[in-house]
Amino acid sequence: MVGVHSGPEPSARSGTARWARRGVLGEALLFAGGAALGAAITDGDALSTSRRKLPDGPVSATLGSGRQDVGRGGIGVAWAGDPTARRVALTFDDGPGPLWTPQVLDTLDRYEVPATFFLVGERARRHADLLRGRLDRHEVGNHSWAHTDLARLDARAAHDDLRRTHDVVTEVTGVAPRLLRPPYGHLGGAVLHAAVRLDYRLVFWTLQMREREFPADPAGHARRIVADVSPGTILLAHDVGKPRRRVALDGLPAMIGGLRERGFEFVTVSQILQNTGSAGRAE
Repeated sequence: MVGVHSGPEPSARSGTARWARRGVLGEALLFAGGAALGAAITDGDALSTSRRKLPDGPVSATLGSGRQDVGRGGIGVAWAGDPTARRVALTFDDGPGPLWTPQVLDTLDRYEVPATFFLVGERARRHADLLRGRLDRHEVGNHSWAHTDLARLDARAAHDDLRRTHDVVTEVTGVAPRLLRPPYGHLGGAVLHAAVRLDYRLVFWTLQMREREFPADPAGHARRIVADVSPGTILLAHDVGKPRRRVALDGLPAMIGGLRERGFEFVTVSQILQNTGSAGRAE
């Protein structure tokens, strides 16, 4: 049986017109997609070559084509410690600063809690008096000279920034930092190269304070963090910054008490990374 069309047969001209329109539309979309991709590639090229050619730039973990002077030759990167041990490492970024750092140190002293402070070099030099004699139970790390996005610097600039910070932190605290936390958590090849030259461990975090969710509610914020911490957590806080961060700092006593009730022990970052194999070397 021959099928019967229910409508009029489309003419060849109308079909050709439809396909022509589709072709124009497809070409327009292809052009737009290509333009977007080209813009993305251009942005990537601009980032990687903004200061130097690719072998030395932000995305490269090499310094030119010569011999790489990289100390021990390897580096570890960590986000957490042993997930079977009920330990937590409390860390503070961006300080020191006169507004909140003394409050944090006083609270930690009162509850005999060790912490790790990732210091900004320029602030450590300017507020050295806040740190002297206050860090006996604590650990210090490098957090860049002026909180610059190190992932946008070339290998030489990243190293110079971190070396300068290293020297100031060592002078101010009397202890050479062995940990690096790059600002914003941004990690480029140049940061890796600089870190291995300085014999650092790279440390990020497992959990961050949630101040935006608990405005003017330190107790509520403390309960949230206590509930979210799991064994091996590296917990990120700040002792410098926007006013909203005060919520986490005001809630520190409740948070410390709540975690201890759950059986957690507070340790430094280096202690929480011992025997995990994630830190590059054992102490």
